[in-house]
Amino acid sequence: MTVQLPTPARTNSANFLKKQSLKLIAALFWVALVGSYAWYYRSNGLTTTTATAQIVQLLDSRWGPSLYILIYAVRPLLFFSATVLTIASGAVFGAGSIFNLALAVIYTMIGSNLSASVAYAIGRLFGNGLIQENGTESNNLVQRYVDRMRQNSFETVLIMRFIFLPYDLVNYLAGILRINWRAFMLATILGSIPGTIAFVSFGASIDLKQLAMGERPTFNPWVILFAITILVLSIAISRYVKRRETMQIQSIKPQ
Repeated sequence: MTVQLPTPARTNSANFLKKQSLKLIAALFWVALVGSYAWYYRSNGLTTTTATAQIVQLLDSRWGPSLYILIYAVRPLLFFSATVLTIASGAVFGAGSIFNLALAVIYTMIGSNLSASVAYAIGRLFGNGLIQENGTESNNLVQRYVDRMRQNSFETVLIMRFIFLPYDLVNYLAGILRINWRAFMLATILGSIPGTIAFVSFGASIDLKQLAMGERPTFNPWVILFAITILVLSIAISRYVKRRETMQIQSIKPQ
């Protein structure tokens, strides 16, 4: 009796499927999620205005804050703009009083940080091998930046937040590079505070509920002024940090 040993090709295929199964499941979930959203949008003949009105009605309920946080958390899977959702938080939850504005900032901070964790996990899951750690001489400079992020995760991510690099780009890159998650989250929380307050305040200057009901929205000039002040302060901080970062980068010379 002969025993048929598994061929190398079959073994490699089985190992590949075993290693990639989690990624395949995640990809199928993402496709199903996006497909369901597109089907609902088309089948109900929604426009941007009607879709916005439906979202406002859903958020203006008992479960509105929880729903908003959930939408924000899964936002990276739908490629939805973080800036739009941040401004929407102010428009839906933040209009009317300082207390409402503070609540809107809190909701946004919770949602955005959950969103950052999701994007980080996606980058960590799907980014294996995208950046070679031991490459040719042409990759040495890239490797030094990778090492810098891993060795100084908190400072590097904090600088990226302060200079307003694309939010999801930083999240995905942190996951791909597998930097320390705790340092990444702490830097994200601290670095996102000025921008979050500014954009939520912009949204709070207009009551989106009035627009959804077909009324002409009223603008609060004091909230707009506050938002502009925070934004100018944020830009000033970002320019200082960016100048300091540029000087540090210029000091790094290829060997």
